[in-house]
Amino acid sequence: MKITRAAVKDIPNINRLLHQVLSVHHNGRPDLFKANCKKYTNPELKAILKNDSRPVFVAFDEAGNLVGYVFCVIEIYQDDNIQTDRKTLYIDDLCVEALMRGKHIGTELYRYVLNYARTIGCYNVTLNVWSCNPDAAAFYQAMGMTPYKTGMEVIL
Repeated sequence: MKITRAAVKDIPNINRLLHQVLSVHHNGRPDLFKANCKKYTNPELKAILKNDSRPVFVAFDEAGNLVGYVFCVIEIYQDDNIQTDRKTLYIDDLCVEALMRGKHIGTELYRYVLNYARTIGCYNVTLNVWSCNPDAAAFYQAMGMTPYKTGMEVIL
């Protein structure tokens, strides 16, 4: 498997996976997530791919097929009133092709991001997991992540 920084030519395959992620969220919370759409438009994706503070990494199988991605955001906290100075790598989205799950592609992407975060001097790696996606929560816990805050709601 090869993991590299995403390029504009990867957008069609990234879009395919973005639809898969949205489907999971829509099926779990149709009251919050629309059907048949994706998180980013093509112009937004092009801008993200050019932005060094928002690196996107893609995984290719041996045949050269894009089988996973991870969207990251580098967050810098400095001179904040209540938080300590630090650099954090936030995982905005991680997806593995549905038919390829269980083959450790997600593990390799996650480990790649951890190494990248260490290389650029990050203190930690964070992410959010929707409660309607227990498989994702279980995966991240298996990777050694632990909850550091909890979002709560009441539907009116």
